[in-house]
Amino acid sequence: MWFDYLGIIQAKKWFAPVYRLFGLQPQTTTVPSSPSSLEEEDLDNARWAKRLEALDIRSEELDKREADIEAGEENNAQIAQELEDQKKAQEEREKTFNNEVKKYDTRMVNIEQIVENLRGMQPKNAVDILLKMDDQDVIDVLRKEKESAGDQSLGSYWLSLMVDNGNAERAAEIQRKMTNKPLSIDDDE
Repeated sequence: MWFDYLGIIQAKKWFAPVYRLFGLQPQTTTVPSSPSSLEEEDLDNARWAKRLEALDIRSEELDKREADIEAGEENNAQIAQELEDQKKAQEEREKTFNNEVKKYDTRMVNIEQIVENLRGMQPKNAVDILLKMDDQDVIDVLRKEKESAGDQSLGSYWLSLMVDNGNAERAAEIQRKMTNKPLSIDDDE
């Protein structure tokens, strides 16, 4: 058995029943007796197998990385689309705001012109024109006239002429709205 262990003779096949009798497992691998007996083809095959295994692992890593990159690109495309939508919505809000400012500025210029025209006419004729206007327009005209004339405002005189012409209820309604409403219907304050 010692010679078998040293690899001089191969007696394991014959002593296998004896090993099993003692509950031992006989060694089934063979140890080459000299380095020249190693088969170089087995080493080359093992090297190639390791290289192929390394290439397979590398290929799997590259596939996973490519899938991660594609998922990232899809996510970036989705974010870019959301940003584009937000940009369009912001531009639309700015356009709407600018239109409202322009409309307000135009309205205020028109109100100022109406105030100047009404100041230049006889108060009775001015009141006749005011009675034909909407309540909010009358309120805006009276406020603008008060703002520009200060203490010498004709607004209270015009309201008294409305009462004298039989439009006391309308004058009271305008006064009530001026007291309870903001400077403009568009204001939220």
